[in-house]
Amino acid sequence: MAEYPAELKYTKDHEWAKVEGDVVRIGITEYAVEQLGDVTLVDLPEAGDAVESAGHFGDIESVKAVSELFAPLTGEVVEVNQALADQPELVNDAPYGDGWMVVLKPSDPAQLEGLMDAAAYQQFLGTLDG
Repeated sequence: MAEYPAELKYTKDHEWAKVEGDVVRIGITEYAVEQLGDVTLVDLPEAGDAVESAGHFGDIESVKAVSELFAPLTGEVVEVNQALADQPELVNDAPYGDGWMVVLKPSDPAQLEGLMDAAAYQQFLGTLDG
């Protein structure tokens, strides 16, 4: 069974957010990785780009599908995981580690309170299966 780290916040679109001081690191959950299968391409924004909460910020392609990525928060992209350009499989290998996507400087950190904790996310996933 997939594990969902307790220190992260989660969205219904299967992104996670990790607060790191005044910035937030974002990636996709293990559940999303399992649904996608082997990731073959990750298309991300540039540093300096603005993103909107629940807005499209990139795409992820796998052997099964192309999926859109949605930002859990409104803010500015301050860092992009450049390693994914050459090694998209990092998302499969370590979705909560080296497979992270972007780091945002949130314009409204209070938006984090609207995200689910790990227990709520797992409960949400239970409504999807079957």
